[in-house]
Amino acid sequence: MAEPVSVAAEYLAGSRARAARTVLGQVVLPGEELLLPEQEDAEGPGGAGERPLSLNAGARSRVRVVCGPGLRRCGDRLLVTKCGRLRHKEPGSGSGGGVYWVDSQQKRYVPVKGDHVIGIVTAKSGDIFKVDVGGSEPASLSYLSFEGATKRNRPNVQVGDLIYGQFVVANKDMEPEMVCIDSCGRANGMGVIGQDGLLFKVTLGLIRKLLAPDCEIIQEMGKLYPLEIVFGMNGRIWVKAKTIQQTLILANILEACEHMTSDQRKQIFSRLAES
Repeated sequence: MAEPVSVAAEYLAGSRARAARTVLGQVVLPGEELLLPEQEDAEGPGGAGERPLSLNAGARSRVRVVCGPGLRRCGDRLLVTKCGRLRHKEPGSGSGGGVYWVDSQQKRYVPVKGDHVIGIVTAKSGDIFKVDVGGSEPASLSYLSFEGATKRNRPNVQVGDLIYGQFVVANKDMEPEMVCIDSCGRANGMGVIGQDGLLFKVTLGLIRKLLAPDCEIIQEMGKLYPLEIVFGMNGRIWVKAKTIQQTLILANILEACEHMTSDQRKQIFSRLAES
């Protein structure tokens, strides 16, 4: 056990200042420091040097960098906190910077502001509902955080109900807070999920895969059976079809498609369509 640890320590010591553009899509380890090319001014043709990724917008830099999951700000540096593949998304303006995050496989969900999740109401304390979202502590949900809710017109929420909402507060030093309305006060699909249907849990990586714009799995499932489906970024999926048998088939397909190739998925969908 000591030998792998020493090898990892030597690796981190020798690669503490790797350039981010050279490791995109590659595995990064916790403790690494990321470097980016100079954005402000060039030092001649191809002479742009590399420096630690500066996150404090100074007078010279107009580049905006957003840190996603797996990365942490430490002064003017950007440190890796998770083991996984480094990803980057260019900004719409194309002016450099963008969003950096580490794509990793993990079982426990860590609340992130803006994430849409599926929670289970576990208790009611005064005007606050306690919602289990799969994190280290339950999230709080006010009864006024529903569309059209007032002090007289309270939403009909019972212990055990499924809630689809989003985080407005997600901080390691504060209790997570959920709402079931958007910035305009509309539900926009959020709120209490129906009593029927099936709720099951998958990996966080599969959720991101299913929500990708180029994912064909949901389109193929829609051609197979009429369905209603809700995805939560906390790894929970709620699905409902016309019959219980169809609902169970769709749930089994979603759980198994993570480790299937596209050819294997096409074979399964063709067999189900024939039967």
